[in-house]
Amino acid sequence: MSGHSKWSTIKRKKGALDAKRSKVFSKIIKEIMIAVKEGDADPEANPRLRLAIQNAKGANMPKDNIERAIKKANTDTASLDEVTFEGYGPGGVAFFVECLSDNNLRTVGNIRAIFNKRNGSLGKNGSLSFLFDRKGVFTIPKGDLDQDELELELIDGGAEDVSFEDDVIIVTTALEDFGAMQKKLEELKIEAENATLERIPNTTTQTDIDSAKSIMKMTDAFEEDDDVQNVFHNMELTDELMEALAE
Repeated sequence: MSGHSKWSTIKRKKGALDAKRSKVFSKIIKEIMIAVKEGDADPEANPRLRLAIQNAKGANMPKDNIERAIKKANTDTASLDEVTFEGYGPGGVAFFVECLSDNNLRTVGNIRAIFNKRNGSLGKNGSLSFLFDRKGVFTIPKGDLDQDELELELIDGGAEDVSFEDDVIIVTTALEDFGAMQKKLEELKIEAENATLERIPNTTTQTDIDSAKSIMKMTDAFEEDDDVQNVFHNMELTDELMEALAE
């Protein structure tokens, strides 16, 4: 299993056990709203909105919640800005944090406080972005799909990596092939459980188990902040760490 597939699997299992589903819904609603504000309320004419709705369905968000978020985006005058933060956590592990905020001063203060409290340091924007490549990541329910045949179809659709896990298939594409993979899945009549643009580390940092646990706590602290949409890091996930983190 590739490193980013390991991380996707951990996040997925963690999400399945997370009782704070309202946090997940809140992040999706923000994504729906900014997609509408930047584009169109019609998902057929707005790829970003179509993706947000797809992820909402994958998170089992009720249809009424999705429709309310679209309507709210048309009437809400609050401005949401996309802001990112980069810095280091324990053990020299690099972090990249993506946010949607209606108050940048509050968001900067909260993110800086998490870095400081967790023995990390907030860096300048652009200082660490070279450590991550932007990739498309699709999580597909395995079901009774023919794996060999499907893998060939996915490669034809632009897949760089196809990883078969317990009950899902994790497909990774280059940034420029994200749309092509969406179309390929539509052609195959396959609905992804989740489809996102993620920042995959191109180089990883080894840590001991204690540092790894601190990194996970730091990740949790970021994800609990209402303004944070996504958190990425470049900690190397060895089999030993995977076992320890699963406890």
